[in-house]
Amino acid sequence: MNMHSTEQGRLLTTLARQAIASEFEEPQTELPHPDWLNQPGAVFVTLTQEDQLRGCIGSLEAHRSLFDDVQSNARAAAFKDPRFPPLKQQELAGIQVEVSLLSPAMPIRFSNEADALAQLRPGIDGVILQHGWHRATFLPQVWEQLPEARDFISHLKRKAGLATDFWADDLQLSRYQVEKFKEAT
Repeated sequence: MNMHSTEQGRLLTTLARQAIASEFEEPQTELPHPDWLNQPGAVFVTLTQEDQLRGCIGSLEAHRSLFDDVQSNARAAAFKDPRFPPLKQQELAGIQVEVSLLSPAMPIRFSNEADALAQLRPGIDGVILQHGWHRATFLPQVWEQLPEARDFISHLKRKAGLATDFWADDLQLSRYQVEKFKEAT
């Protein structure tokens, strides 16, 4: 992407906010549509209200244009996150929008849990944990609440529906990084 990342981030967060506002039939301003928005991209859209999570939905792999991924995940974070009731129109002004652009995930090779934990890079890596049909991810931002690798992975196992002390030789871990953009306040 050859745009300055601040401008790029402003466009991505504005696009996300407009996708949510359009559900309330609020008037929209015409946004630029540079070519890089048509490239495949994977994003998570995180909504916060008074510094508390209010919705977070995203894609782990690029399977549609960045433009479509931002819009779809913004609407899903606002209206379809099962942890929260759908966003109400009067809440929209108090919501902070953050868009995290994901790098492709890379598998982590490890011999046991201690080896896996030693390879994690707190504050840098987003992690995908998968075992059978159990799958969950934490964005790198989650390290702010869970700075210890063991706690981070234990909570990720629970999010995936596994016991916090679960371990199996065929458990899979992958890592990715994000470029995150928050709305200017």
